[in-house]
Amino acid sequence: MTAYAHDQVTVSSRGRGGPEKGLLRFLTCGSVDDGKSTLIGRLLYDTKLILEDQLVALKRDSRKHGTNGDDLDFALLVDGLEAEREQGITIDVAYRFFSTPRRAFIVADTPGHEQYTRNMATGASNSQAAVILIDARKGVLTQTRRHSYICSLLGIRHVVLAVNKIDLVDFSGERFHHIVGDYLGFAQALAFSSITPIPVSARHGDNITRRSQRMCWYDGPTLLEHLEGLDASEGLEAKPFRFPVQWVNRPNQDFRGFSGTVASGLVRAGDRVVVAASGKETKVGRIVTADGDLPEARAGDAVTITLADEVDVARGDMLSEPQARPEVVDLFAAQVLWMIEEPMLPGRSYLMRIGTRYVPARVTSLKHKTDVNTLEHIAAKTLALNEIGLCNISTATPVAFDPYAENRATGAFVLIDRFTNATAGAGMVSFGLRRATNIHRQALLVDKAARVRLNGHRPAILWFTGFSGSGKSTIANIVERELHARGAHTYMLDGDNVRHGLNRDLGFTDVDRVENIRRVGEVARLFVDAGAIVLCSFISPFRAERRMVRELVGDGEFVEIHVDTPLEICRQRDPKGLYARALEGKIKNFTGIDSPYEAPENAEIVVDTSEGSAEEAAARIVAALREKQVIS
Repeated sequence: MTAYAHDQVTVSSRGRGGPEKGLLRFLTCGSVDDGKSTLIGRLLYDTKLILEDQLVALKRDSRKHGTNGDDLDFALLVDGLEAEREQGITIDVAYRFFSTPRRAFIVADTPGHEQYTRNMATGASNSQAAVILIDARKGVLTQTRRHSYICSLLGIRHVVLAVNKIDLVDFSGERFHHIVGDYLGFAQALAFSSITPIPVSARHGDNITRRSQRMCWYDGPTLLEHLEGLDASEGLEAKPFRFPVQWVNRPNQDFRGFSGTVASGLVRAGDRVVVAASGKETKVGRIVTADGDLPEARAGDAVTITLADEVDVARGDMLSEPQARPEVVDLFAAQVLWMIEEPMLPGRSYLMRIGTRYVPARVTSLKHKTDVNTLEHIAAKTLALNEIGLCNISTATPVAFDPYAENRATGAFVLIDRFTNATAGAGMVSFGLRRATNIHRQALLVDKAARVRLNGHRPAILWFTGFSGSGKSTIANIVERELHARGAHTYMLDGDNVRHGLNRDLGFTDVDRVENIRRVGEVARLFVDAGAIVLCSFISPFRAERRMVRELVGDGEFVEIHVDTPLEICRQRDPKGLYARALEGKIKNFTGIDSPYEAPENAEIVVDTSEGSAEEAAARIVAALREKQVIS
């Protein structure tokens, strides 16, 4: 990385008649009001890609919404949303295509406001280069650093540092060099191959497509010259063959193919390939497209591949090169950018999409988060909106991937909130922890079915949830007594009791509560495997963790019992004096006071002790268990 990358700009030595460079995807990013949209609008205008009717509309909109007086407001060419025009900021990611005789471009105009950082990351994930804008009056800001760090994490290696609004500091070379020095001092720790500083005025067109006559101290390229000559090829064809299967194509009994897009490398008919997860090897039979068979397919080609042998391949599997296989593990380290207001909680189950596969996953630990100003690693237990951290992530089954630094196409993933379906986080795999290759399940001579036959009843988790003081433990105790009297094999796991031993190291933060339920869920699963009925009495305030426990066991083996006693009645009872202490501020993160409770939406059994005794509630639960044939 050099401070002034003019020697890296091949176009300046070849002139405008050099070889065709192909398509370049780049994004503009930076802080709010640094001029990103104006710069793109100026590029479109100067390359004469604005139609006459668009120019008329731009003049009209500039008078109505513009910020440049009588001058054209080029930002309005890109800021299409009415809310953006009214506020003068970019909210969504706007993609624009333009071309010159030398090159075609797709540019992503990304938002600068911190709350839309996730939109910026979306634009960066598909880009080969970044134009990072800095307002010459303001210099390097926190959002400048954040966007630069995200660009680095997402594999962008070429950066243009566009110091914009240079006209507002009297075209000062001293100011330009000061900003460049500040930025390079910060960016030395980032993995950029080149950083090219260019002083520009997007509003007036200085150094955008034509050299400015007002900055004699600058002898580097214009922005367009640099972008036309930039070699930002990712070399995907030279990487090992990777083919994530998107769809099993079975139109009839005589044809079975696997459809998808070649992520990297190339494959020819007759080549040997391997199913990454199972390790099964076979040969490529045909490479099929709507226009006929192809002799080979390269990175970016959407094709259907048939195989010579009948091997088990499903959506989400990956075909790869036998001599250069991806890693296949169920535990790996990854950088994660958190994208929703709900904090990331280690232990909580999310849905991961990696390649074409969806798999349950959870963050087992947050190793550290990164201060975007200093790049310092900070100890933390959770990630908030727009924070970035190194996490260990565990998946329900092994997944195939390459480290993101080696292959962006197969090393990226997203985490999805399982209730809202919102994209919760974007991740870049750093390295596998290889758990799947050295830990195996031990085969047992006595299995669950044998234990169930011996016990004479179905196993189940009876999960009692509700506010403190609702009567959960009292009811669960009575239910266990009744089940025991009927000869059932039972055990009671109570929220207070497990905190004396198994979970004595946990507090009551959201992170610790998630881990509390995760551990209890794993223990409860062992009791179900033993053929027993385990009664679990926990406030368990979050739906996500109750769902996680449900998914640990088979259908019908998790019975959610909502002790739906109103909060006001629980506060009046207050058998342990906890509500009073919480209201006095002596207990923090107390459910119903300063921590939320997410009531079940579809509990199998609902009881309310405000409308009857604990004995009556227990009798109703036992009767329901008979109806569900948990007991006979």
